[in-house]
Amino acid sequence: MKRLNVMIVDDSQIMIKKIKKHLEALGHRIVATCHSGSEALVQYKKVKPDLVTMDITMADMNGIEATKVIVKDNPSALIIMVTSHGQEGMVLEAIKAGAKGYLLKPINEDQLQDTLNTIDAKYLKSA
Repeated sequence: MKRLNVMIVDDSQIMIKKIKKHLEALGHRIVATCHSGSEALVQYKKVKPDLVTMDITMADMNGIEATKVIVKDNPSALIIMVTSHGQEGMVLEAIKAGAKGYLLKPINEDQLQDTLNTIDAKYLKSA
């Protein structure tokens, strides 16, 4: 898998740090971190990441709403939703909005690698 430029969107600084640590350990580069859906919309246009990890539950604009806007403007956007157990209905809504996959919290490196491999095989087609 090629090195991806990733934007992390989560209202929890602790989750951002954990996701960043795992992604960097897997050889990827963090190009932006955002604490809200509205911030993600602005940063996505600026940094054009290869991949976005998007928290679902955030205060000003949730991850589903942000995903809808990003995918509408960028149909090939690769967004992975990050969610807590018990939000399965929201995950389905996020997939309908254009997300390409999801991760359940707490995230571990193996789970993240498996999800990235799936995204790679389906959407990036790396050799």
